[in-house]
Parts: sequence; structure tokens; C-alpha cells
Amino acid sequence: MAGDLWTPVVSMVGVAVGGALTYLTQRTTQRAADRAEEQRRAAALTEERRAEQIRTVLEFIRFALEAEGVAHARPPRWEVGDEWYRTARLAMDGLRIAENGVQLLCAPGLQASTTAYARALNQAVWQEGDGTGLAERLEPCKAEFLAVARRSLS
Repeated sequence: MAGDLWTPVVSMVGVAVGGALTYLTQRTTQRAADRAEEQRRAAALTEERRAEQIRTVLEFIRFALEAEGVAHARPPRWEVGDEWYRTARLAMDGLRIAENGVQLLCAPGLQASTTAYARALNQAVWQEGDGTGLAERLEPCKAEFLAVARRSLS
């Protein structure tokens, strides 16, 4: 009778060990799949953020070029409400909004050069020149901004 008991007991132990191994294998496989999915999501989120930062910097550059064009077209005498003023106001408002977008979405290292370039453009648009050319006044700030943006986005 003792021999009759060993067969079912060994069979049950085999089933239990097989079930435990199957469970462990499935659990390990699922955890690996979850980690891979999390890594894929993190990579996709990083790429989405980078694309958004690139769009934000490009928008700032677009408004900066618009403001620079307005500064070049600045008449010797202008009044609030005339055509040049309305164009300048729209360009500078867009530049400020784009500057704030850079401040919000991009790396902190880019903020100082963005602000310096926006301030230089603001002065070029609204204030009389100091005898130096517009390009000479704006080029250092523009070059610094572009260099920092390039480093920040790479």
C-alpha cells in the first residue's frame, strides 16, 4: 500500500513544481515586457519633448527675425498708432510670447541668452540707435542665442 501512495504524491509534486516554474517563467517574461514598454514610452516622451522644444525655439527665431525686420524699417519719426507702430507692436508681442515659450519649455541654460537677445531686439525696435549699425548691436546676442540653442537641442 505504501508504494501505491508514492506514485500520486510524486505526480502531485511534479505538477506543483511544473506549475511553479511555469508561473515564474511567465512572470519574468511579463516583467521584461513591461520594462521594455516603459523604456519605449520614456523614449517616445523624450522625443516628443525635444520636438516641442525645437518648435518653440523655431517660433522664437521666426519672431526675432520679424522684430529685426521691423527694427530695420524703423522710421526716423513715428507715433503711436501709425502703420509702423502697429506692425512693431504685433512683432514684439509675438516675440515676448515666444520668449516665454522658450522659458517654459526649454532647458534653463537657454533662458539667459533668449532674454538677452529679446531685450536687444526690443531696444533696436523702440529706441534710437547709438550710432552703431543694427547688425553690430544684435549680432553678438543672436550668435550667443543660436550657439546655446544648438547645444541645448543636441
